[in-house]
Amino acid sequence: MPSAIAATSSQNLRGAAMMTAGMFGFAVNDTITKSFAGELELGQLLLIRGLIATALVFALAHALGHMRAPALALRPLMIVRSLGEVAATFLFLTALFHIPIANVSAIMQVLPLALTLFAALLFGEQVGWRRMTAVTIGLAGVLIIIRPGLEGFSIYSIYVLGAVGACVVRDLATRQMGLGFPALFVTLVTSVFVTIMGGGLALIEPWRPVTATHLALIAASSLFLLVGYSFTVLAMRTGDIGFVSPFRYSVLLFSIIGGIVAYREYPDLITYAGSAIIVATGIYTLYRERVVRRQAITPAPVRS
Repeated sequence: MPSAIAATSSQNLRGAAMMTAGMFGFAVNDTITKSFAGELELGQLLLIRGLIATALVFALAHALGHMRAPALALRPLMIVRSLGEVAATFLFLTALFHIPIANVSAIMQVLPLALTLFAALLFGEQVGWRRMTAVTIGLAGVLIIIRPGLEGFSIYSIYVLGAVGACVVRDLATRQMGLGFPALFVTLVTSVFVTIMGGGLALIEPWRPVTATHLALIAASSLFLLVGYSFTVLAMRTGDIGFVSPFRYSVLLFSIIGGIVAYREYPDLITYAGSAIIVATGIYTLYRERVVRRQAITPAPVRS
């Protein structure tokens, strides 16, 4: 028994490390991407980055045998998921170009709460009063950061909320996919859709000069994005989900550090307060989901 407990603990620690590494990859990608604001148009950035990322994912998917059923790309769920990612990418990056990284990242952390809410509304999943209360308080944390009607409000904060909504569509579609959809193939199809969006935007936007430095930074951001996706998937398959998932919030810490170091963006106390509320309620919601799941699989005591 002690050896089994030690093995589980070791797996959880590895999963937590992988999740943290994945979040670091996402944060570095965001920090690099923000540097293109005013340098390149969004369309050409998405087009160039998409071509690089698609090539990398295709090579990896092909090597691992995830290209067995290309017809899956035309399934309705795949298309809905990909369109959700397209909308989320456009809204997220537009906001990232205009407001601090920490604000964007903090608002995005409400996604698990939004998923809990919409899973209950759309699919009738049972959500108790404790989790609903946590969701409500978490949404209040978002309002604290956005500050509607007050000084410091930016319309681009609403773009981030739109990105959260698009991610909800993406993730709910993903939940309905069976194991017949290989993870890397799903990522590849999504990357193709985002690249096509970038090409469409590039047709209507002015094309700015792309330097060797731009290409190097775009390639680096693509690699860090792939690191983020890969380590996140590995983390969820390595440790207990209830233990590993809260480490997703490390992305907020990395984003704050990246914003301070790269752009001298210092979050104010209101942003810290709202972020703390969102993280606390998110972790509590994950804890309650774990408790409910355990209760569902624990057999009732035998009564004599």
